Amino acid sequence: MHDPRALVDMGADAVRRLARRGYTLDLEGLEDLLSRRNKSIHRADELRAESKRVAQEVQSAARQGADTGELKQRARDIKDEIRDVEAEQEQLAGRLNELMLGIPNLPLDTAPDGDSEDFAVEVRRHGDPPTFAFPPKDHVDLGEALGILDFGRATKLSGPRFSVARGAGARLERGLAAYFLDLHTRRHGYVEHSVPFLVTPATMTGTGQLPKFEEDLFKTGTNNRDLYLIPTAEVPLANLHAEEILDAGDLPLAYTAYTPCFRSEAGSYGKDTRGLIRLHQFAKVEMVRFCAPEESQRELETMVGHAEACLAGLGLPYRVVTLAAGDMGFSAQLTYDIEVYLPGQGRYREISSCSDCGTFQARRARIRSRDKDGKRGLVATLNGSGLPIGRTVAAILENNQRADGSVVMPPALVPYLGFHTIAADGTPQV
Repeated sequence: MHDPRALVDMGADAVRRLARRGYTLDLEGLEDLLSRRNKSIHRADELRAESKRVAQEVQSAARQGADTGELKQRARDIKDEIRDVEAEQEQLAGRLNELMLGIPNLPLDTAPDGDSEDFAVEVRRHGDPPTFAFPPKDHVDLGEALGILDFGRATKLSGPRFSVARGAGARLERGLAAYFLDLHTRRHGYVEHSVPFLVTPATMTGTGQLPKFEEDLFKTGTNNRDLYLIPTAEVPLANLHAEEILDAGDLPLAYTAYTPCFRSEAGSYGKDTRGLIRLHQFAKVEMVRFCAPEESQRELETMVGHAEACLAGLGLPYRVVTLAAGDMGFSAQLTYDIEVYLPGQGRYREISSCSDCGTFQARRARIRSRDKDGKRGLVATLNGSGLPIGRTVAAILENNQRADGSVVMPPALVPYLGFHTIAADGTPQV
């Protein structure tokens, strides 16, 4: 969320930067609304001061035995006017807040132009895609042949875009989660959290999912309470410090959590309907960082390195790209995507997004810091996948398949799994 005065002061530069995201800022309309809101605040303050003066005059006149009728009528008139001005002020403030909640973050100039993944700029690559002496299968065919993935029964249970893992597949999912969490907590310095999977509308608003993207969420309501299923652990993690003032000396803070994630995937019908790439429910290990605003870009590079370490540790080939300004998430000012190579598709696919949100989310959630001199300011927030379980399973199966139908596990995972290979019949080989 932006400070409306800051956008007005930026003027044409704010219009230009938001246009790169495909958002048209009505600068004149914003300035007019802000001016009217401010005038109503000033007018209400003037009337309250006048009301106080008239009340004092009534008391003085009464002590002197003078007629107070006219003064009392003036006091009543002022109270009526205050009520009208406050109602106008509330209405204008509501309109301004609604407008500001719908304006996306300003992209940094380092984000390339464009509005889709086609405009992403490659930063670096790690590892070489594997070569096979046979036509490589995708993870759906592999998983079903091994008997470790069952999409048909998942559809029977819940409809399309769900999955069931069994046997070695379920152990692989559990082992990956433990591996990622150990990597982030023991090597990268994150504090693990166990967080709620249902959150309030205010929590969703704090990170930018509401009000603009309600159709992308799953909502439930019981006992007169509206709650939303989290689309990512970023939502509860980033809001842990909502309405709080952090000690600047404690920054940066680094949090991680392993949670299920729920997304309606509105607007994505027909895309990636096969397999584990785009599901309504999936599991993910998330990273969130809080830091001083001037440190956010450096912290973003750090977080990307942590996500890369997950893939490098598993021996999976990947590349890092900078997303185009018009293809970033609503709250981001700069985003790196990490894309893993999938032999079954013959291309790189996104497996992690790491975003620098600047102070955008902190203003919405009112997360501030205070330094040793007592100076207060907003913090910056960052978030990134580290990593999603389903897409990592897909990448392991496809990159480590063998001609006989078996799949070899990455050595780093073996201690978490208790087996080194899934045989062609789905049996774990210890």
